Amino acid sequence: MRGVTAALVRPVWRTLPWRALTAAGLLGLLLAGTPRAAGAEPNAWETLTLVRGVALTGALGLAFLLDDPARHLTAPVPVRRPPRQALRVALVAPLAALWWTAVLLLVPSATRPPAGDLTLEAAATGMTALAAAAVAVRLTDEARPGPAVAAALLLAAVLAPLLTPDGWALFTVPDDPRWAAAHDRWALLLAVAAVAWGACGPEPVGRRRARAAGGRGGRGGRGAGSAAGPGLRSPCGTSGPSRG
Repeated sequence: MRGVTAALVRPVWRTLPWRALTAAGLLGLLLAGTPRAAGAEPNAWETLTLVRGVALTGALGLAFLLDDPARHLTAPVPVRRPPRQALRVALVAPLAALWWTAVLLLVPSATRPPAGDLTLEAAATGMTALAAAAVAVRLTDEARPGPAVAAALLLAAVLAPLLTPDGWALFTVPDDPRWAAAHDRWALLLAVAAVAWGACGPEPVGRRRARAAGGRGGRGGRGAGSAAGPGLRSPCGTSGPSRG
């Protein structure tokens, strides 16, 4: 299994949504560097709002990470969905860490809130995007759920500060007595999102059985597929693209 997973690195790298990831990354760096480029000196609240906006921008890019145009063709491969999704995250994680480091360096250090707490917020936001994408992949047959997930995440980011009770405030400022408690809740959100992502990774049993039956039917009906023409047979060995 390790050899098969290693063999997937190159094709998975090629199928990553680089356009969405690159656009989100460049936009985030542009936002983070705007005050420095303009010679402005934002106050602590403005800097905090700016960094949170950059973190949301990065999360919107991660909402596209599980998009796979070849999803219905790669279903019969011997590696299950959780390792394939984990491989996507593992390939992007180092680049995301470098990107976030650059963001923190671009933000004016004089008014920058604690970097560790900001990183926790960014990690929780990004993991929430991944969890939402995993939910969409598990519950639908959509090969590219990224746009819908990104729209839902953006809507949630707008509504969360307005609808969150004061006792569960997340978007506090460093001099607020609730700052430490808020970041305990950010840590809890990160953990819940990680669990949700892991729980939504496995394919539903009914859909998995249907795909397995389709794969056996494709191998058993090879003659029919050949009669219809070689162009109708999937490169994965089925008589047609697997659905689901």
